[in-house]
Amino acid sequence: MRPRVFCGIAAAVALFATACSGGGDGGGDNAGGGSTQQAGAGGAFPVKVADCAGKETTVKQAPQRIVTSNAASLEMLLQLGAGERVIGTGFPPRKGSLPAALAEQGAKVPALGDTLIPKEKLLGSGADLYVDTFGPMPAMGAAGAGPSEEELKAVGIQHVLLLSTACTTGPKAPQGPRTDLAAVEDDIRRLGAVTGTGARAEELVGAMEKQITDVKNATAGVPEAQRPGYFLFDFDAGTKQPMAVCAKQVANAVITLAGARNVFADCDADFRPVSWEDVVAKNPDWIQLAVRNRGSEEANSKAFDEAEAFLKGFPATQGLKAVQEGHFLRIGSEVTTIAGTRTADTVRQIAATLHPALVKNGQ
Repeated sequence: MRPRVFCGIAAAVALFATACSGGGDGGGDNAGGGSTQQAGAGGAFPVKVADCAGKETTVKQAPQRIVTSNAASLEMLLQLGAGERVIGTGFPPRKGSLPAALAEQGAKVPALGDTLIPKEKLLGSGADLYVDTFGPMPAMGAAGAGPSEEELKAVGIQHVLLLSTACTTGPKAPQGPRTDLAAVEDDIRRLGAVTGTGARAEELVGAMEKQITDVKNATAGVPEAQRPGYFLFDFDAGTKQPMAVCAKQVANAVITLAGARNVFADCDADFRPVSWEDVVAKNPDWIQLAVRNRGSEEANSKAFDEAEAFLKGFPATQGLKAVQEGHFLRIGSEVTTIAGTRTADTVRQIAATLHPALVKNGQ
């Protein structure tokens, strides 16, 4: 079986839809988060937030016309109860990608771009807040740069970044590996403060923390040396050269909390291209077949089948322990590598697969 390689914009989207850069230039209206005066249950304003560089700005009142960069940030706002204020999104949710309770509302949000929102469309959207999951994406060329902070300010749009996925450099970047979901929870609280839904944010975070605590307690007796090695195989990034999830990516925390060892946790980045020789040297015990949502259960199943067939048929990976033992997890990449309330569900799902005697899925 020959490795497959994506071409053109499809490749860029597949490779970088879950990756990100340093998160902006620190302009005064880049309301990224990191330092937040929490809004109370009634939505107390003003709220101060800071960008990846630590520069603060002030949100004086609850935004009424919000645009989101992709389905992940849209889902977060839907979960917070602010979905009726979202007037458009990029990377719109495909069928089946949102929880059933949110699917109908999410489907009604206009798509301002099939992938990235064109700069002119975002600036002309009439939004008063732009919630951005990734920040600038230089690898996608001019389209990935997005509007400058000055251009956003000129049309009255404030800019909020999800720091858990947008900041890999700067004062708000993680120091050392990500081993918990604190940054994800902070993003939820930050958006709750900015949108005046702070009470709902605390409910969501509380549910996440309970689930994580239950898993950690259940697996606490498993010694570090006995925790299985885990490789997240980003099938949609192409198979010619695998893309490793490294220590600063949210998925590293997901894997760690689930009672496993990310085999590329020694990589001091969020994502990094590696070689198949590197993967073979790590010889993981388990491999996650991480594919992006295709829009239907049938299409997703086919993509998982293709990813598994590649690993079984590719000479370099046929002898891996996980491949020989059929130790595959079929879990979508979005709920593993992008911040959201369902990130905690992924922790439990992985833990229940790797430690079935200790953790039960969905309980």
